Amino acid sequence: MTFEGVLTKMQTELGSPINYYMVFDSGFMHINQLLNKEIQLELTGYQCLNCGSPKKIFRQGFCYDCFSSSPAVGDWIMKPELSTAHLGIADRDLDYESRVQLQPHLVYFAVSSEIKVGVTRGTQMPTRWIDQGAEMALPIVEVPNRFLAGITEVALKNHYADKTNWRKMLTNEVISVDLFAERQKVKALLPAEVQPYFESTTPNLCALEYPVLQYPKSITSLSLEKTPIFTGVLMGIKGQYLLFADGTVFNVRSAEGQKVKLTLH
Repeated sequence: MTFEGVLTKMQTELGSPINYYMVFDSGFMHINQLLNKEIQLELTGYQCLNCGSPKKIFRQGFCYDCFSSSPAVGDWIMKPELSTAHLGIADRDLDYESRVQLQPHLVYFAVSSEIKVGVTRGTQMPTRWIDQGAEMALPIVEVPNRFLAGITEVALKNHYADKTNWRKMLTNEVISVDLFAERQKVKALLPAEVQPYFESTTPNLCALEYPVLQYPKSITSLSLEKTPIFTGVLMGIKGQYLLFADGTVFNVRSAEGQKVKLTLH
């Protein structure tokens, strides 16, 4: 059985465990069904997720020209505190930025190894937490726009990590912590304009289970640009990673825009 197409981040469906799907133009594949089976990944080309050209991918699935111009990859994506749509000021495209920035956002705690703080749109939970490989997550505060979420994250980054330790996440080195207690600790650290939203936010804990048969003890990251053909036995899926029996891990999201042939042996 062979599937061919352009890689995009795996689609997920909440369950016990989470269900993962690779979606191609020709159809989709339920990746959970490939566990404990040998699969081959082969790089066959590139296709920019924005303009569709066969140019080599620069970053986030976009060619260089699109990455430099598209509003979907503006600096405010990675640094929400740079959002300006609430002021009516455009970065690249005010209509697009208003649609994305001027909607409810969550600042949250997630535990994929240690505690980290992050920001996501309200419509993106629990997808955002699944993509990070979080074992559990808890909203800290829900605010009406991305800017307020961004300045809250900045205030808390002095006390908590803001990036996932992907190596610890993939080897399942996860601390035990009371996120409700942590949430209470940070109330006084929130910016003054965010304080009123703390009490109005309902903190529902989200616990997540991943389809992993065996976690690797040590890991080697696979780049299809360096190793265009790779064959291995799939042992798990966590975050946006495929975990193989030999300790190789493949970050599907970092490979967005690459055209691949996936073959089940």
